[in-house]
Amino acid sequence: MAFVRTALRTVMGCRRPLEPLWRASARCYSVQAEHTTEKSVPYAKTLKQEDAHKGPTKPLPRAADAVVIGGGSLGCQTLYHLCKMGMTNVVLLERDRLTAGTTWHTAGLLWQLRPSDTEVELLAHTRRVVSSELEAETGLETGWIQNGGLFIASNKQRLDEYKRLMSLGKVYGIESYVLSPAETKDLYPLMNVKDLYGTLYVPKDGTMDPAGTCTTLSRAATARGATCLATAENFMCVCVCVCLCVWLSVNMPNVRDHDASVYLRLQGDALSVGGYEQNPIFWEEVSDKFAFSLFDLDWDVFMQHIEGAINRVPALEQTGIKSTVCGPGKYTHTLFLSCMMLGGGCGKELAHWIIHGRPEKDMYGYDIRRFHHSLSSNNRWIRERSHESYAKNYSVVFPFDEPLAARNMRKDPFHQVLQDQGCLFQERHGWERPGSFNKDGPAPVLDYDYYGAYDVKKNSDYKYNELLGKEYTFDFPPHHNTIRDECMTCRNAVAVFNMSYFGKFYLSGPDAKKAADWLFTADVNKKTGSTVYTCMLNKKGGAESDLTVSRLEPGPAHLPLTPESNGDVYYLAIGGGVAQHNWSHIQTVLQDECFNCTLTDQSEDMGMISIQGPKSRDLLQEVLDADLSNEAFPFSTHKIVTAAGHKVRAMRLSFVGELGWELHIPKDSCLPVYHAVMAAGAKYGVQNAGYRAIDSLSIEKGYRHWHADLRPDDTPLEAGLAFTCKMKTSIPFLGRSALESQKAEGLRRRIVCFTIDEKVPMFGLEAIFRNGVPVGHLRRAEFGYAINKTIGYGYIRNPEGEVVSPDFVRGGEFTLERMGVQYKAKAHLKSPFDPENRRVKGIYSSE
Repeated sequence: MAFVRTALRTVMGCRRPLEPLWRASARCYSVQAEHTTEKSVPYAKTLKQEDAHKGPTKPLPRAADAVVIGGGSLGCQTLYHLCKMGMTNVVLLERDRLTAGTTWHTAGLLWQLRPSDTEVELLAHTRRVVSSELEAETGLETGWIQNGGLFIASNKQRLDEYKRLMSLGKVYGIESYVLSPAETKDLYPLMNVKDLYGTLYVPKDGTMDPAGTCTTLSRAATARGATCLATAENFMCVCVCVCLCVWLSVNMPNVRDHDASVYLRLQGDALSVGGYEQNPIFWEEVSDKFAFSLFDLDWDVFMQHIEGAINRVPALEQTGIKSTVCGPGKYTHTLFLSCMMLGGGCGKELAHWIIHGRPEKDMYGYDIRRFHHSLSSNNRWIRERSHESYAKNYSVVFPFDEPLAARNMRKDPFHQVLQDQGCLFQERHGWERPGSFNKDGPAPVLDYDYYGAYDVKKNSDYKYNELLGKEYTFDFPPHHNTIRDECMTCRNAVAVFNMSYFGKFYLSGPDAKKAADWLFTADVNKKTGSTVYTCMLNKKGGAESDLTVSRLEPGPAHLPLTPESNGDVYYLAIGGGVAQHNWSHIQTVLQDECFNCTLTDQSEDMGMISIQGPKSRDLLQEVLDADLSNEAFPFSTHKIVTAAGHKVRAMRLSFVGELGWELHIPKDSCLPVYHAVMAAGAKYGVQNAGYRAIDSLSIEKGYRHWHADLRPDDTPLEAGLAFTCKMKTSIPFLGRSALESQKAEGLRRRIVCFTIDEKVPMFGLEAIFRNGVPVGHLRRAEFGYAINKTIGYGYIRNPEGEVVSPDFVRGGEFTLERMGVQYKAKAHLKSPFDPENRRVKGIYSSE
């Protein structure tokens, strides 16, 4: 990251080029071997370096309950929260001094609103710690300045995004206002507002002092018994001085101009300017002596930020540059990462993770287990994703955006044939999975072009990117009618969904039954040939997964369809986007409980297509050699059958609420079986369909999506999935005691389905009001084409802290707020579509 202070100061992200991609680059960066001089250190006038002896703050213990490595923001926050939670025998190791590396030169901005409910909560905790809790506990000031935050909107889409954030903020009590250009000018007189649509003003945003915060955190921790060991020098003492420049006579808010990719921060007698460019410099090797060093500022890279800043604050054009800071920033997709403003929340969750085995909140977005192991060790994937993450840091977060970097990493056997038919792929877990089908021909995903940076030729006539760009809206997307056609074909005839990216695991071994009883909330030990929808929980009763578990016949191996087993064996089919998370969870439980089991992964060795709709039985009866009647092949059962001369495992299941079967197919047999299905289905109007259609069809039926309306901080009871839990049996399972306690106490939150009559799009994060009071927000929302209404699911609470009963739901008048506008909503305790589940049973006669 780099920024410039120009009476003004500048910071930006300069890094040494990676080989071989940028070998021809003429840019040269120097690294200071010694500590940065007083002139170029942002905190030179507010920090005093003590010359006392180097070493720990107290004698080192012989053993520690936890060792935190790194004295930056996250390390200090984690140390502090570990101590606050009662773990006092903790050591923090820092090779140099607190804030060394990247923390010391961070801008320290804290913005409370983000397009993620989890991050809003993490930010709120950071703000509490820095603005009040630390000072109350230690008597020391952290350097917190509440000067507010101002988000700049130069176009309608950006302002729409800010309005969404404003509505979400109401759920969390975050004060914010959408301002007109004139109102913005009154608040920030130096600003050019001629090109603005509006701004979002958050009065209680502010600025953190990195050194002051980290020093106060470490002192609070050592007071509770922790040890801080610096391997180079003692910690720095901090005093905070607030000085206003003569031409900045008011405490103006921090500014983020996302579209210009710059931020501006008042800093004493200077204004700091920084940003995120599309051509950041990668740094391949970190010097051991770099702790407080900097790079030379590359003005060719940074001028794009200067130009954006001058457009926003024209006075800068005639202002001198006081100093520059060009230091590294940490951007990678392979680690548990947090910036300083998220450090308090992340530090607390990490401390909770260490002490209790898991965080309190849903931290899946920060968990390395969200990446498949083949990706996190792939240099191409790391480099491309890291670049795109940085380059798009200030981009509008649209509901249906997809990455362009590191694509085509994992492709199933159907990929090419579907691409030829116009498939628009989504990326999940490295897999290319069908999103929807474009009727204007193929739109392949091309190699990543780094957005034209580093002399890489930018892709031209890039149809996929053009179609993706048309989805950049908070209105109904252009593909609305295409997705409607796919959905209605499934509801009225038959559709084929490629779900090959699913995780496909086998659980076997002497303790397989014991493990299955403990792992899965449902009773999966039914007769062989049965398939059961179930959850896996953590100790707190939170849902770590939802999946299907099929009990298989023991026998010799016929991989990939059946593993060798002399006893109990189970086939697990898991959403592909979370397969690594599930694999890790299961392996951890097997290890913790010392179960003698084997878990094997056949995900790459099998494809999977799902044939769904009223005509699915007629179609498949012509392809499979099995009787597909209700009596011979009931719902939630599976068999090995022959399809077009190939052995496949057929399962009668549905994730869209229709009569249908899944075919789990050895990869060499995928295309022959697919072609046979499509040929037989031609007379029934068969059509390919993608996950955009599945999203709509599944929410219409009330089926949950893990990590959308079902997360590790949600229990099955809260999520309306009590039917998946074997509570009426005496069989123990992981998380059962937590569910029993919650059931006895009553639910303090509950998922509710909402529909609105007005035809407006919603995507999740919309605020839920009951009788005019905010009680929650939507986790997930889609348009339901069969009922012709927008549908949303969200968890609601009782503002009085009491139980959320069905009567509480029925007795309220609900509205949903979208971009500051409220719409009357109807609350449903059952799915508004086919609540009696007749269609999955093949009963269509009454319709």
